[in-house]
Amino acid sequence: MDALSVAVAANLPVILWGSPGTGKTSAVLALGERLGLPVEVVVGSIREPSDFAGLPVLRDGGTWFAPPRWAERLAAAGTGILFLDELTTAPPAVQAAMLRVVLERTVGDLALPPAVRIVAAANPPEQAADGWDLSAPLANRLIHLDWKISAASVAEGFTNGFAAPPPASGVDLSGVGRARALVGAFLRVRPELVLAVPDGPARAWPSPRTWELAATALCATDGMSGEAAGEAVRAELVVGAVGEAAGFELLSWVRDLDLPDPETLLTDPAAPLPDRVDRVHAVLGSVVAHVTADGGADSWQRAWALIGRVARRTPDVAATAARSLAARRPHGATLPTTVLELAPILRAAGLMP
Repeated sequence: MDALSVAVAANLPVILWGSPGTGKTSAVLALGERLGLPVEVVVGSIREPSDFAGLPVLRDGGTWFAPPRWAERLAAAGTGILFLDELTTAPPAVQAAMLRVVLERTVGDLALPPAVRIVAAANPPEQAADGWDLSAPLANRLIHLDWKISAASVAEGFTNGFAAPPPASGVDLSGVGRARALVGAFLRVRPELVLAVPDGPARAWPSPRTWELAATALCATDGMSGEAAGEAVRAELVVGAVGEAAGFELLSWVRDLDLPDPETLLTDPAAPLPDRVDRVHAVLGSVVAHVTADGGADSWQRAWALIGRVARRTPDVAATAARSLAARRPHGATLPTTVLELAPILRAAGLMP
């Protein structure tokens, strides 16, 4: 439930997998009520592809793919939860029509507001009525969470009422650039994990799209890390995005990094740098993300001195950071004189003839 709440707060598309009758739909409706968000329930088994791709109609001398009423209501509200229920009862043609809805928030020719969240629920195909496996492209657009219940929680619910998922607090996505830099540094170390398309039906698997979801999940749970419950939620979301093998490896790698604060590195020229190359990649990526978020010319200029330090030890790592930093030059920022020492690095990065 906590992972579901964080996903909704961070606007991450998520799917709940669980047996029939275990309260998935009730939990989503209760969460929407707690958050004051309208919830539109769309059941896959009773929908046609046109319910997502739109019905073609003539409009102003051209063809308009008219959206269904549920999409118009969400657009008018400006926010809400689109709840795609019983997803594994949707045949392949309907699943294909859902792809653009989940990824681009577009229904026919109507673009849903960015604040509309996507939540889905599904029974395992063997437990669904006329069940279908989830197609790989659709599965790759969602974070997969296992919806489990215990006898104790059910007994407590019958006695004192079933609890709604608690609204997530403290979800801050301002540091998503740093989280993306961490994932990028990890994938430099483990390039074979960038893409692993499954041979058959699968849920979560790594691809550039799901690594993006994993980075957002890292950022959304940053304030929760360090405590057991927060680590569990982070693991649910990251593993639900890229799968167990890749997800747990990323989590272990991030946990062992212990990176210095970017502002400390920019302020103190003698601040120690990590010895391992993967950690240096992560440090420079974090600094570039910090400088980008800061937006100031002073921090941008100071970052070049740090790149110069790294260049004396690992020129290839410095070249990668130099390319990223140069692309984010603030208006009015002047190149510091230390850049002259980096001429070979800038040439290697393609930034200097």
